[in-house]
Amino acid sequence: MGIRATSSRSSTSTTAAAETATLPGATDAQIANCDGYVTSALTSNTTVQFLLQRLESMGCTPPAGFITCQNCEGKPVSGGFGMLHDDKEEENQQKQNSTHSKNNSPNVTAASSTSPPKRRPDCTRSAADILDKFQKDKDGTAHLSLKPEIYLCAEHVTGPKHAHTILAHELIHAIDLCRSTMDPLRNCMQLACTEIRAENLSGECNMSWELLRAKLDSYMGHGQQCVRRRTIDSVAANPNCADKASLYVDAAMERCYADTFPFERHPNQR
Repeated sequence: MGIRATSSRSSTSTTAAAETATLPGATDAQIANCDGYVTSALTSNTTVQFLLQRLESMGCTPPAGFITCQNCEGKPVSGGFGMLHDDKEEENQQKQNSTHSKNNSPNVTAASSTSPPKRRPDCTRSAADILDKFQKDKDGTAHLSLKPEIYLCAEHVTGPKHAHTILAHELIHAIDLCRSTMDPLRNCMQLACTEIRAENLSGECNMSWELLRAKLDSYMGHGQQCVRRRTIDSVAANPNCADKASLYVDAAMERCYADTFPFERHPNQR
């Protein structure tokens, strides 16, 4: 659900974007800058490089276009992992295309054959749309899954360090989905665990970031407090988990906070 984030954070794609955009969408210049930050991460950031190498060694080589910078239309989102996908909708579309191909004749013009519209990024979805998708999944009229993809919202990425931290967060989600059978859309404990790990191992709760957020209340234990706070926000954004988000996070915290895979130890201790 990477898995996605609010304006100063990153997380999973299950989070429903705010109904009202608070900032304008990304400009071409912002998207170009964001693309440059991604390139610098891929060529010079050892954490991002290490996580991508581990994904490949685990048999989960990222597909083409795995990482993109998007215009998220001012929604309070900085980045995310996974695109919500309705498997039943795709199956029905394939059946319709197959029927169309069989019934097509030379007299049918090319104009009559339409391609499905290009999907907008999940970061632009409204809260109502997200809730509707999850309700249809519960009703059985849809079957949601996450398609592997990392996106950064160019209008909210403040610089290379921010972009690299977002990428590290989302790549932890990718690692978790690769190494085990997970369903973070429906299993709230699994969602809590991968969010705890991503917040902890990406560096998003380092003191420097907490100082910028004016959230550093104490030096002792600030890291775990930050991870808990931010993970609760992410888990609560999943409609299936919202009512008991803090309970899921507290239940998963001890085990998942201590889990540093694929690092031998926490990156801050290297």
